[in-house]
Amino acid sequence: MNIAVVQAAGVLFDAAAGVEHFCAKLRSAATPGTQLVVFPENFIGGYPRGLQFGAVVGDRTPEGRRLFQRYYDGAIDVPGPETARMAEAAKEAGAFVVVGIVERDSSFGRGTLYSTVLYFSPTGELLHKHRKLKPTAAERYIWGEGDGSTLKVVPTEIGKLGALVCWESYMPLARMALYAQGVEIYIAPTADSRPGWQATLQHIALEGRCFVIGCNMYVPEGAEIDTGGEQPRSTLSRGGSAVYGPLGECHAGPVFDEEAILRADIDLADVARGKFDFDVVGHYSRPDVFSFAVDDTPRVPVRFKTQE
Repeated sequence: MNIAVVQAAGVLFDAAAGVEHFCAKLRSAATPGTQLVVFPENFIGGYPRGLQFGAVVGDRTPEGRRLFQRYYDGAIDVPGPETARMAEAAKEAGAFVVVGIVERDSSFGRGTLYSTVLYFSPTGELLHKHRKLKPTAAERYIWGEGDGSTLKVVPTEIGKLGALVCWESYMPLARMALYAQGVEIYIAPTADSRPGWQATLQHIALEGRCFVIGCNMYVPEGAEIDTGGEQPRSTLSRGGSAVYGPLGECHAGPVFDEEAILRADIDLADVARGKFDFDVVGHYSRPDVFSFAVDDTPRVPVRFKTQE
């Protein structure tokens, strides 16, 4: 199987421009024979690195609220017209596509955003969305928390796909939930470009005996970003996208300090070969000693009796 990993900057504050940017990058990445294309965290909607949204403990500023409004306006509903356009692009590419977005949830009120990953099929179907379970540090100013209902592995004809967003991959039980569903291609979109992130990707590959695709943006220092006056502390993201195999071997990357499309050929038979001596949810597990349960019930803020 041939896969492509897009290491490029997304678009802040402009959903329409972000979707067209996605479509253009997908056309470049989905060369004949490419079966899977992966994009970074928040590729559509943008990762607001360094912005503070006027928030400190105990206080928020009017300017910060206006900046959040712009970020909110640049997010997308799922499903919605933007996801329909993205699905069409996936169909044109003839490939499975996994992409990070900023999701605006309009089902209950208006105001909550999520860091979300979308899965599209080569036939133009939106297969699944996963919402990040726990935003990190100041990300909690701007994104809500997902629930267990989206913590799913997606079976496809090219293998079982599963994604955790950025530091969700530091949550051992979240990883275990994917391993227990037989994930074969573990997708890790991120905003972490530190060299130590490579150790995380390689560890997950060895632990889960699966392929791991790490994908990050490349944003050059000094990139022009219209923030409406608030200046980010840094706009630098070095990238670090890479592909690791079930025995920890590197198939592509890591690539730093440049925009790139990584390509790798992988053999899913390596998953079974890797589990010969280590299967974390099989012969190397001890269910008589350890127990673990996942609540995959959708959580809604209000449940009306008539809906039940």
